[in-house]
Formats: sequence, C-alpha cells, structure tokens
Amino acid sequence: MPKIVLLWSDVVVLLTAVAIAAYGWRIGRSPTQRATWARVFRDAPALCATVVLLMFFAVALLDSLHFRRALPPAPGVSQQQAYGTHTESVLDLLLARQLAGRETTYSAPLATRALVKDSIEVDGRAERVHPRLQFGGAHLHDDVAERGADIVRRAGAGMLGGLAVAAALAAAVAGAMAWRRGLRLAEAARLLLRNQTELPLRAALLTLLVLALVAGPTLVLAQDYHVFGTDRTGNDVFYQALKSIRTAFVIGTLSTLATLPFAMLFGILAGYLGGWVDEVIQYLYTTLSSVPNVLLIAACVLMMQVFIDKNPELFETGAERADVRLFLLCVILGVTGWATLCRLLRAETMKLRELDYVQAATAFGVGGARIMRRHVLPNVVHLIIITTVLDFSALVLYEAVLSYIGVGVDPAMNSFGGMINLARNEMSRDPLVWWSFAAAFGFMVALVLAANLFADAVRDAFDPRARLFRPRRILPARPQRAAG
Repeated sequence: MPKIVLLWSDVVVLLTAVAIAAYGWRIGRSPTQRATWARVFRDAPALCATVVLLMFFAVALLDSLHFRRALPPAPGVSQQQAYGTHTESVLDLLLARQLAGRETTYSAPLATRALVKDSIEVDGRAERVHPRLQFGGAHLHDDVAERGADIVRRAGAGMLGGLAVAAALAAAVAGAMAWRRGLRLAEAARLLLRNQTELPLRAALLTLLVLALVAGPTLVLAQDYHVFGTDRTGNDVFYQALKSIRTAFVIGTLSTLATLPFAMLFGILAGYLGGWVDEVIQYLYTTLSSVPNVLLIAACVLMMQVFIDKNPELFETGAERADVRLFLLCVILGVTGWATLCRLLRAETMKLRELDYVQAATAFGVGGARIMRRHVLPNVVHLIIITTVLDFSALVLYEAVLSYIGVGVDPAMNSFGGMINLARNEMSRDPLVWWSFAAAFGFMVALVLAANLFADAVRDAFDPRARLFRPRRILPARPQRAAG
C-alpha cells in the first residue's frame, strides 16, 4: 500500500473544496443568498467562467492527492515497509506517459525530431542531423511521410470523443431539466437551444463544447507526441503547464485566506472603537503600505530560505521542502497585503456604527464584541467576498512576477512564473523556442480571465452601488404619433 502524504498546501486545497461545498449547502438553505448568487450566474460570461474555473480546480484537486510508493522488500530480509523518496500525485499517474517520455533536449510541439542537430553515423559517415525523439512520434516507421496524416487522424478521433462527451453532458442537463420541470426530453432540449432557461445554460454548454473540442485532441495526441513540445532538459511542457495550475490556485487561495484575519480584525476594530485604537491601526497599515511590496516580500522570502537551508532534517522529501516554501510564501503575501481590505472594512464599519439599530443595541447595554459579531460582521461580508474574488487573479499574476525575479516558489516546483522565467533566455536563442512561454501565457491568461469575469459578476451582484451606477445603454426615443 502506498503511503498517503498530506502536504500543507494539500490541506488548503482540500479544505477549499470542503468550504465551497459547505457554502453551497448554506446558500441552498438561505433564500436571500440563493437569490444573490442566482443573480451572479444569470450573467452568461460569469457562468461560462465558472465552468472554466471548475475545470482548473479539478486539475488542482487531482494534483493535491499525494502519496509515496511502497518499495519491495529486500529478498531474505524481514524489515519494516520502506517507501520511495519521490512524492507523486494522482495527476502524475494520469500523466505517466508524459512524465516517462523525457527527451534529451528541445523539441517543437508535435515534432518527431529534436530541435538541435546532433552527430549521427549514417552509412559509416558522421552527419549532423536532427535525431529522432525517443518518445514523440516513436510509433511511426517513417516520421516524415506518416507524421501529418497520423496527427490529423488522432486529432479527428479526439474531436469526435470530445464531441461525444459534450453531447452526453448536454443530454444529462436536458434530462435533469425535464425531470425537474415535468417536461419531455425533446421539449427541454428545445428550451435549451432557444436559451429559454432561467440560467444561461446554452452558453455554459457551448463553453463545455469548446473545452471538449480542445481537450479531446490534446489528450489523444499527448499519448504519443509532445503536444506543447519539450524544454531544455527534455521535459514535457504540457505536463509542466498542468502541474502549474495547482500552484496558481494555492497562491491565490491561501494568500487571500492569510489576508482575511488581519484585515477583518483590524478593520472592524478601527472602525467601531475609533480613538487611539483607530490611530494605531492606521499607523500600522500606512507604514506597511509605504514599504515597497516586492522588497518586503523578497526580504521575507530570503530569510525563510535561510531557515529551510539550515534545517534540512525537518523535511523527508524535496516535495515537502518545496511545499513549505510555497506555504510560507502565501503567508508572507497575506501578512503584507491586508491593508487595502482593512481600509474598506474600517470605512464600512464607521458607517454601520452610526445606524439606528447599532445605536439602539449600544443604548440597551449590549457589549461591543457582541455588536461587532452580530451586527457589524454580517454586514461587511459582501466586501470580504468581493475583495477575495478580485484579489485571486491579482495574486496569480503576482506569483509570476515574484518567480520571474527569483523570489517566488521553489525552482523544483512547477509554476507559470517559473516557466516564464526559464523561457526568458529561450526567446532570444536561434532557433527561437517559443512554446514554453506560449503555454504558460495561454494557461495563465485563461485562468486569470475566467477569474476576472467571475469576479465582475460577483461585484455587481453583491454591491448595490455597482448595480445602481452601472452604465446602461440609452435606447432611442420612440417617434410620437401625429395626433388624429
């Protein structure tokens, strides 16, 4: 039996999944919250973005289930079960062919030969040619003549498979709608096609169709090719991009969670108590905001790295060491980034403490802690939700910047920033190696764009002022009919 390994960041991802499920159950029991979130998902871009985010989160969840393989016992020796030093995840098992198909150097996407020439003996003579890859297109007898037709055939099969999966999901949605409304299946499908549903399900199904048509050929081709090419050491770029999704999710989620305790506590205390408490807290976040964030984070990361280097006995494997660095980086981002939300909560609390029901509670002798917990905190939750969702995409981009300057996650851990940092020199070489940068850029843009679209809808639904002052299209005035 393998040994289950629970890293610090795994706990965060799993607790996030549990928290989302619990919050969804709570929304289902509250008509007010259900109506507010229904307003979010009535926005077609937000619902499409939710589908994309769920796909990314599923990849991050699969990459958060870690284990270590059990080693076979030595013959004739009875000893305690030993485990390998390499920590793997469920995603590693699914991508075992990409992990095992390591080449010696660069190769272009869907290539069968290496990018760099090598000396090979042909008919007794040494020639400089592009050697065949060990994994990419190794099943082809004549890679020059068969490669194009083989790629087209496999891509077509993948598209048909993706189309079948999308059709099955659409049929499941239509069946669920027919069962819920007491309709026939054909009638429910007709409502979906005409977009006559409460939520824009047609847009969500179209998003699923596009994702299936992209993922299907990619997964089929990845069985025998390097879809996104390989890097300098021959590692599959598609594998690295998928592994980087978990790092982005952990950075965005854990850093935001680390921000909340400081921002909520200091913001509400400063706004409600005022006086010297308000002045001290203002002094704290003003001083913190005056220090350049990058320098402060770099100093903290370097001190953390010194501690890790001086205490190697605390970590059994390299994965645990890299994970601790990722966890502490998120904590540092959270500790140094609570000032903005603190300002918002302080201002909102100062407004709430002057309202009649808070004044009445104070007049009846209710304690300050009870008022802040029962009357102030529930009325600032919308600000916390809006800021949390908006900060997610900003923190994903922030990790890329920190890794680019060398103070981000551990170099052994896959991340979008690390891929872009390694591609910095590749973009200036000849021939140009663009696929590592393009893969990291594409995945990161897809993730951040989906998060931004979802955040915009959350802000519009939870902030009444955003709905009030939202720009509206002015319709032309109808011509007045002539009297008589």
